[in-house]
Amino acid sequence: MDSIDFNQEATDLYDELVRVRRDLHRHPELGFQETRTAGIVAETLTGLGLEVQSGVGQTGVVALLEGAHPGPTVLLRFDMDALPIQEESDHPYVSTKPGVMHACGHDGHVAMGLALARIFARQQARMTGSLKFLFQPAEEGLGGALAVMAGGALENPRPDVALAMHLWSPVHLGQARVVEGPAMASSSVFTITVEGHGGHGAAPHLATDPIIAAAQIVVALQSIVSRNTNPHDSVVLSVGEFSAGTTFNVIPERAVLKGTVRSYDKASHRMVYRRILEMATHTATAFGCRASMETVAIVAAVNNAPEPTAVVRAAAEHVLGAENILEHRTMASEDMGYVLEEIPGCYFFIGCSNGNPTTHFPHHHPRFDFDERAMINGVAIMAEAASRYVLS
Repeated sequence: MDSIDFNQEATDLYDELVRVRRDLHRHPELGFQETRTAGIVAETLTGLGLEVQSGVGQTGVVALLEGAHPGPTVLLRFDMDALPIQEESDHPYVSTKPGVMHACGHDGHVAMGLALARIFARQQARMTGSLKFLFQPAEEGLGGALAVMAGGALENPRPDVALAMHLWSPVHLGQARVVEGPAMASSSVFTITVEGHGGHGAAPHLATDPIIAAAQIVVALQSIVSRNTNPHDSVVLSVGEFSAGTTFNVIPERAVLKGTVRSYDKASHRMVYRRILEMATHTATAFGCRASMETVAIVAAVNNAPEPTAVVRAAAEHVLGAENILEHRTMASEDMGYVLEEIPGCYFFIGCSNGNPTTHFPHHHPRFDFDERAMINGVAIMAEAASRYVLS
């Protein structure tokens, strides 16, 4: 059977990729609010002849492209949500919604997912297997993966393998990251509340200052990674919020710290939390205060299975050349990790920055943008990888 040049297929769809991406960028929607985006996705996929189910996990869309011949089912997953960020760019497709923007590339992911559906819809008669497209809501820390899984996204049929990708500004255009094993870290949030006894700022000896105790806790926590974790284990502990008081001359009753822990290893993650609690409670006691802690697990680590990763790497090398495939990991997190706990698969990264400074802003930055040609590479690699399962 004749092989398909997926790079050419993706190139031919470039104008459509850009049109869809820029339309979505102008009209961003936060997690579980992606009604317009989901409507565009469902309408497009229905028009291509796929079996479409909307409202999965509130605003998710699942579509099945069933091949003419039996074979494996491959899940292709794309996230849809934007972020609560005010865009500061001046390009012609700037967000029209105040305080909301696509600052992570999910608009490009949706555009690539629809392009892939167009490519494979033309190959349905020769497909030996099925493709299950999942357009997921609320990836940005809101539990979208768990919501669509609870809504049956991984059933009827249950996928044999799962593939997902992310446009990635730390990687240059023309390169990709594909790594076996941990690719992204697990992420959890902790909140430490330090309670003291308030008083007048002019008479601190009559109060028990929770700000002093909380400040010492912040400093103490920084020793956990350097002195309690194995140097061979990757762990990040960051305090990102410190809230206390309402005015300059009053010692408050309490101080609140919020932070995150990132790791690849569950045992390391548990140990870090044990040490956080120990340091917080004992440090607070030393300053005459009390400390309590609450934790919330946001996402599981993204672990790529050996066989799907080998398939994706071969596909990426075919499209971009072996010299352009990197194996770096990141301590960022992604709720695709929950899917990969259930279904073996591979999550990979598409380089999208170039020499233009506008493409070098980090993800979640008010001026984030990417080289739209990266979508060609993403579509080509994903199509090449999926084809190795469902096209003979």
